[in-house]
Amino acid sequence: MSPPLIEARHVTRILPGTVPVTLVHDVSLTIGSGEFIAITGPSGSGKSSLLYLLGLLDLPSGGDILLRGRSTTTMSEEERTRSRLTLLGFVFQFHFLLPEFSLMENVALPMRALGKLPPREILARAEHLLASFGLGEHRHKTPDQLSGGQRQRVAVARALANDPPVILADEPTGSLDSVSTRQVFEILRDLVSSYGKTVVAVTHDVELARQMHRRLHIVDGALQKDERMTIEV
Repeated sequence: MSPPLIEARHVTRILPGTVPVTLVHDVSLTIGSGEFIAITGPSGSGKSSLLYLLGLLDLPSGGDILLRGRSTTTMSEEERTRSRLTLLGFVFQFHFLLPEFSLMENVALPMRALGKLPPREILARAEHLLASFGLGEHRHKTPDQLSGGQRQRVAVARALANDPPVILADEPTGSLDSVSTRQVFEILRDLVSSYGKTVVAVTHDVELARQMHRRLHIVDGALQKDERMTIEV
């Protein structure tokens, strides 16, 4: 039996200081292939902190994060970077597209960083990804020429650039109107149902969370609930 894609073992994150702040407290969980998972909880409860730990964007103060059964605390920074590039894609609330780059150049960035494909293939894949999200005709534009919903679709395309098995999203619809929220949510759901990706999304939107496979509810940095939802995705 193959190991989970991601496993957290008694993970804790404490910000040091005169008065240390616990962001995540003793969280253990596993995440498998093809799951659609919501991380919910009150504001300041540690939702994003947990996501960043799962995505190797931050290091735990205690415990361990395993990717496909391999401990990441024993990895070098170079190994962690390569693991992020090959196994994990990221979508953030404020997209973080580089304003001076075209859409194609933004989507190409993770592929260039990984260095597996020649330049011509990188641009061809970037163009294909943008076209698959209905943005092919805008490929030479810069992000400031797009709507918020369009920018977030570019961010999803960028997250898929290296074809990672896991997409981690931090409030991906938090800054969007209702129409764009539904469009982005449907894209994330389709990544699971049609392409077999695992999607883990921090969200404050209870209605969206109810339409996902599973909900991880965080309170004061601790995992209070890990429940399967009855909605079919």
